[in-house]
Amino acid sequence: MSETPEHCGLVAVLGAPNAGKSTLVNALVGQKVAITSSKAQTTRARLMGVALHENNTSRAQLILADTPGIFEPRRRLDRAMVAAAWEGAQEADAIMLVVDPVKQRRHELDPLIESLKGRPENKLLVLNKVDVSKKEPLLELAQELAQAADFSEIFFVSALTGDGVAELKEHLAGLMPKGPWLYPADQVSDASERLLACEITREQLYAQLHNELPYDSAVRAESYKQRKDGSVEVRQQIVVARDTQKAIVLGKGGSRIKAIGEAARMELSEILGQKVHLFLHVKVEENWAETRDIYQDMRLEWVK
Repeated sequence: MSETPEHCGLVAVLGAPNAGKSTLVNALVGQKVAITSSKAQTTRARLMGVALHENNTSRAQLILADTPGIFEPRRRLDRAMVAAAWEGAQEADAIMLVVDPVKQRRHELDPLIESLKGRPENKLLVLNKVDVSKKEPLLELAQELAQAADFSEIFFVSALTGDGVAELKEHLAGLMPKGPWLYPADQVSDASERLLACEITREQLYAQLHNELPYDSAVRAESYKQRKDGSVEVRQQIVVARDTQKAIVLGKGGSRIKAIGEAARMELSEILGQKVHLFLHVKVEENWAETRDIYQDMRLEWVK
């Protein structure tokens, strides 16, 4: 009896900022591999989520490139993020354009659709957040966008509730070419634990400070050490641009940074399956977005 054939391929997940790409990648993988936030441009690094799909005829591994949202870049960091997004689309076996039908962000969505015209890859249009969308405008938008670029299929999903995700995953699996899997069956991301730890802290930074802290902040890894007792010791630096921002992150008597650290520690411990000792401190660095090591940490190219 022959073994079930293996399929493996790359799916580039593109879209305007805040379309729900990371939430959708998490839903396809079946667990959290990318951070999410209501803040636009939350995703910075180009991370790979690894999803599996099996049926009676094949076993497919989907390598999902969760890319930064594509927008009009103004700073070096912006340019690096947009470059990473397009890099994720190079030589992909399928391109998945994720659209928020409520906010749409047409000033960013329309140029993106224009740039996808004529690309040879299988292009799927995924209208996300259908749980909060009205049916008639949703169908009208689907028809309009389908005519604007030659999408092979249109899917209506809610990454948050899971509606339509299984059907999308099954279709993507059918597009993957035959070939050996690139990752072990139990690996869900190509991100190192060190990078994942920074991302979890950054997510809590956004979640707890909302609009108090501007986009100009980062989390830098200082050390990541396995202890002999089976726990892990993580030391991180929260980088902000001004002293006033440092005061916001610290909170009264250090209460805010303590809450951020506790929430990040608990989540990271759950994901890693081991006890975590997390130590945070805040550093003011006015031009942090111009330092090369930050880009290396985020796996972004240094662009002029």
